[in-house]
Amino acid sequence: MTISMRRFNSRKMTLIWSFVLLCFIVAAVQVRAQTTSNHGFINIDCGIPENSSYLDQSLGITYVSDAQFIDTGVNHDVLPAYVSDLAQRYLTVRSFPDGLRNCYTFKSMTPGLKYLIRATFLYGNYDFKNSLSIQFDLYLGVNLWKTITLTDPSSYFLTEAITEATADFISVCLVNTGRGTPFISGLDLRPMVASLYPLVNASRSLVLLDRFNMAPTGISIRYPLDPYDRYWFQYTTQPSWNEISTNSIVEYGVNDHFEIPSKVMQTAVYPVNSTKLELSFTPDSGDLNEFFAVMYFAELQQNASRQFSVSLNGALLNDANPFTPDFLTSDAIYNINPSAGYGDLNISLVATQRSTLPPLLNAVEVFSTMRNTNVATDGGDVDAMMAIKGFYQVKKNWMGDPCSPKAYTWDGLNCALNASGVPRLTTLNLSYGGLIGEIISSFANLTAIQYLDLSHNNLTGQIPAALAYVPSLKLLDLRNNQLSGPIPSALREKSRNKSITLRTDGNPNLCDDPTSCESKPTRRQKGKTAAIVISCVVSVVVLFAAVIVLCMMRKKQGLKSSVRGTTDKLHNDDELPLENRKFTYRQLQSITDNFERIIGKGGFGTVYYGHLEDDTEVAVKMLSQSSSQGTKEFIAEAQHLTRVHHKNLVSMVGYCMDGDHLALVYEFMSQGTLKDHIRGIGTAAPLSWGQRLQIALEAALGLEYLHTGCKPPLIHRDVKTTNILLNERLEAKISDFGLSRTFHSDGHSHVSTRIVGTMGYLDPEYFIKNRLSQKSDVYSFGVVLLELITGQPPIVCIPESTHVVEWVRRMLAKGSIEDVVDPSVRQENVVNSAWKVANVALACAAHASSKRPAMTDVVMHLKESLALYSDGDKIQFERISSEKLYMESSDTSQISAFDVHQFGNVWDSSEGPSAR
Repeated sequence: MTISMRRFNSRKMTLIWSFVLLCFIVAAVQVRAQTTSNHGFINIDCGIPENSSYLDQSLGITYVSDAQFIDTGVNHDVLPAYVSDLAQRYLTVRSFPDGLRNCYTFKSMTPGLKYLIRATFLYGNYDFKNSLSIQFDLYLGVNLWKTITLTDPSSYFLTEAITEATADFISVCLVNTGRGTPFISGLDLRPMVASLYPLVNASRSLVLLDRFNMAPTGISIRYPLDPYDRYWFQYTTQPSWNEISTNSIVEYGVNDHFEIPSKVMQTAVYPVNSTKLELSFTPDSGDLNEFFAVMYFAELQQNASRQFSVSLNGALLNDANPFTPDFLTSDAIYNINPSAGYGDLNISLVATQRSTLPPLLNAVEVFSTMRNTNVATDGGDVDAMMAIKGFYQVKKNWMGDPCSPKAYTWDGLNCALNASGVPRLTTLNLSYGGLIGEIISSFANLTAIQYLDLSHNNLTGQIPAALAYVPSLKLLDLRNNQLSGPIPSALREKSRNKSITLRTDGNPNLCDDPTSCESKPTRRQKGKTAAIVISCVVSVVVLFAAVIVLCMMRKKQGLKSSVRGTTDKLHNDDELPLENRKFTYRQLQSITDNFERIIGKGGFGTVYYGHLEDDTEVAVKMLSQSSSQGTKEFIAEAQHLTRVHHKNLVSMVGYCMDGDHLALVYEFMSQGTLKDHIRGIGTAAPLSWGQRLQIALEAALGLEYLHTGCKPPLIHRDVKTTNILLNERLEAKISDFGLSRTFHSDGHSHVSTRIVGTMGYLDPEYFIKNRLSQKSDVYSFGVVLLELITGQPPIVCIPESTHVVEWVRRMLAKGSIEDVVDPSVRQENVVNSAWKVANVALACAAHASSKRPAMTDVVMHLKESLALYSDGDKIQFERISSEKLYMESSDTSQISAFDVHQFGNVWDSSEGPSAR
């Protein structure tokens, strides 16, 4: 009976915990869906309770709490009298009475992509102070966005910026300037196609002054009519103007850089009894003195004869050529150089003498310039500090960029500019910081740090050996903690030769070296009798403690994070049979000369150069103990490499599973990555056209083997130029199988799975429809081929940012391959061969996977291209016409291959890092 009841209770507890876990997973999925709905929109209602959300029925947009984006501030309700006719998001605010700078952080951004960010404010006397003037600064990252000045408690205010992400996160910070407590009502982020708003780049953002739809629609236009959720306000029509409208769709023009909604372009105004249309804008007194105006035009009358000039503050914008808007096709005119001055912005449209109709205007946007003059802290330092903040749950007001602007440097930090003018962290003082736990490896990633003070905390475990190899470290203060074990030998040596000042007093379980650690118990003996008594007591206590610790460890292991749980799987030889050589951690130290030479870094950890006893060169990929994502990637790669064997795949020499030390040992590829050679990074030699073709063919053969030679087949899922390595003979081999997935077709063309990979190479069909297939690798390989042809990265900046697929299609449509081919190989006789490879690449990059070739076909065509180049004087292939190439490789009924970038970075953290 007792046994039965125990089993019943055990099953009952299992069911309860399973239900709790299921609820947690469902809640997590819901929150993620809320924050990434509407094509990557992030919609924040500031001040509503944590984990709460609601659907705006009129817009179809779900708003979520801001608690997941910030960990400071106080929630307040706005007084009802001030929000009788406003949206729900204005009912609450989050205010920041404490701290000089408080920041919201958007993570998983895509560098190079553009984003529209909007902040909204309504005071509404939330603090019962009846303030008639509140002023504070709003920063976008490390640069001043706008000074917010609020004088009417019942009026809402919004400001909007369009910016290009330069890192994988974006911060929006409210700064207290002493003129009122900062607060915010709402915050929105909208991903945009990188080719939009060419005036925006890494050094310049735009801040919206006005955006008007020039027609009496009666309502403002926004999402879903505008897919980027821009607010189009109604302009007050002048008595001297007339209106014109149509119900026909207004299409985007060729090379459209703004994608104005048809609903906006279907209406326009024109002057009555006049050949001139004028309007002016008055900037706020606090706005910067550089302005841009974008005017939008579409002819709405069929067979109209309309010509006019466009001027901004007297400067002609259409180069003295009369402008004629196209019928039902949008076009834009804007100033390339900013218009300076604090006065009004005057727009003037004047009809030419040949025009039979007056000028018209459909819409207009006016922006001020935000110069991104402040330089952000080094990305490695930022990542390290974010990891430290998160691991120890630091309670300091650590918000935004650690070092920039200088006036808002985090407490406990000192920073200095390096030779390139980038802020680097040089001092970190966390003394008396309440730190609990081990010293994580992120401290060693602060490679410019000189003074590190971790004294007077509750740090446990051993001192990481990596701290001895921080190049600039001069002082390491570890006093008064609970550290144990021997001081790392390298750190001892540097302390003895005074290259590092090491302070370790107040750590009773810390010893100079392993020998002294072992001898400590004998020194406490005070006579034979006492020793026996102490020995017995210690034995009992140790035994009792061991039982408790064992129970606690088992309980802890049951609830341990996925990192440890996954690591335990790796140590189970039954679950991961490996035939390769097994190394100990000590052997890896010897192989790598104590991890002296770093040859690569990624989300998993660091890759070191090494050599075996027979002088065979190897690469040692060490799993970072702080990387939860890298563990799963590590295991997947180890599992796949035990069964893939091909001359064009990087082979595994061995592995290490020694305690917490996990590593994979590969053959060494001395010439680095394909990306290095294409971009000319470091000492990488440029590639000839013949070498590029040979590398393309060898990489294709490796992928073909994964798709057809493996049983079951493998989909790589992260094909890119950094994952194609070259040996001393420039032979190409595909590497990095951490994201690879087996594909049991069973008659199905695809599988549904989490979206992982690297933006720019990511299959748009996989991205949008969540359909993964072997054709997803084909798309990525098509981008690689275009990089080999053009020498350009996936995102091309010629002159504005656009995807290489879109750029090549556009260029080839003009009929010339010469303008596409990398200048370093143009002098070679590559024309015919380049046309063929470009054709193959664009076929691989077709938007619909059904139109892409299989890797077997790609291999065949690349062999022909190589033969065509090698025997160019003997074999003449018919030159492919640019028109045929463009028509066959384009799918105008589908979204373009580049459009995938408007959705942002959807990397799922459960499956590994998005960029390695």
